[in-house]
Parts: sequence; structure tokens; C-alpha cells
Amino acid sequence: MAESPASPAVRLRSRAATEASIVEAGERILLRDAFPGLNVQTLAAEAGCDRKLVYRYFDGADGVVARIAARAHAELVRALDAVPASAAESLRAFARESLSAWLGALRASPLTLRLMAWALVESSPLLNRIESERSAVLQAWMRERRPRLRVPPEGDPVAVNAVLLAAVQHLALSGSVRPGLGGVALDEAGWARIEAALDALLAVFPD
Repeated sequence: MAESPASPAVRLRSRAATEASIVEAGERILLRDAFPGLNVQTLAAEAGCDRKLVYRYFDGADGVVARIAARAHAELVRALDAVPASAAESLRAFARESLSAWLGALRASPLTLRLMAWALVESSPLLNRIESERSAVLQAWMRERRPRLRVPPEGDPVAVNAVLLAAVQHLALSGSVRPGLGGVALDEAGWARIEAALDALLAVFPD
């Protein structure tokens, strides 16, 4: 007797399970081998599926990377949402809280750091979109948390914040691949020194 075709529910579960397996395979490859090792062939081999399924479900490796980025952004949102509500009474204090929160969120998301490293050495519409989406995560969190504070008429707090933000992101990236930077060990004691250095640097923040 011929076997009856699988029900739609069974097919749906099978596709969902296969998609999850491919995305998880992509995360393992990205964390283990970095971005040069991530392509349709390695995704299929790691997930134990036919390469055709990577194209069918994701339109190729880019679709998998986009799904990985969405999961990484969700990690950032969870980390930022766990930060206590701001008690800042000045723009400088809020900038300090925000930089510390962002540094902590980045350090807690290895996938985000891998994607950031990728975007530093390669430019593509997908990677540019991922960068914009990550920036939007931080901006949305800051808009929601920011107290009603007066923007100082002098100085350029936006530019100062951009410089410090770039420094924080570079430190987070460095901490994921090397033991130290510029003579500071990137261990727990070193991160404490970096937090203290942020305090010192923020003394020049317009307020």
C-alpha cells in the first residue's frame, strides 16, 4: 500500500526544524570559523541537509546571515532591557550610563561582535543594513530611556558621543579576539580600568 502524503502540519514542522537547524549551523560556523567560512556549502554540511534547502528556505547564505543578525539584535535588546531605568540628572551622566550599557550588551553577544568584525572588512547591502539595524537598536533604547534633559547650547555632544561610542565598540571587538589592547589587559581588572577611563573622558562631555 502506498504511503499517504505527509500532512501540512508535518511538513510545516519539518520546514521549521530544518530552518532552525540551518540558522544554528550558521551561528556555529560564524563563531568557530568567522565569516570566511560561511557559505551555502558549509551551511548545508554543518546542518546535515541538502544545499537546495538553503536556497529554498533562505535564498542562499545571505538569508541565513540576515536571520542570524535578527537573533543577535534580539540578544542586544534583552541585555539593554535588563539595565535599570536611568537615574541620570545630566546629559553627561546619561551618556555614561548608555556607553556602559552598550559595552556590556556587546560583550554579552559574540554573534554581534562577529557581524561587526565582518562589516569592518567587507561592504555589502546586507552588512550595511545589519549595521543600520544594530544602530537603531541602541537609538531606540536611548530614546525610550533618556530623561528629559536640556541639550547644552555649546559643544557638540553628538560628536563626542560618536567618538566614545566608536572606542567602546572597538574595545568590545578587541576583547573578543585578543588578551589586551594598548597596554591594558582585557580581563575583569582591565574592564574595570576602562570603565574608570570612561568616567575621566566624560569630564569633557558638554553638560
